[in-house]
Amino acid sequence: MASELPNRFLTPEDLVEMFELPSVETVYQWRRKRTGPRGFRVGRHLRFDPIDVRAWVDTQLAEAV
Repeated sequence: MASELPNRFLTPEDLVEMFELPSVETVYQWRRKRTGPRGFRVGRHLRFDPIDVRAWVDTQLAEAV
């Protein structure tokens, strides 16, 4: 993942592309299991704050050590 994240809220499709996930369903499974980055709803659309995504990645890296 690039160190620079976009300066906008991210979509599930953005996460699929960034992390090379098999499908958007993986992002929704993370959300159901509460294991992925924190997301929020805008109407019926799921969005992620790039700051929260970066914090989640940092936590994953710290736990991997």
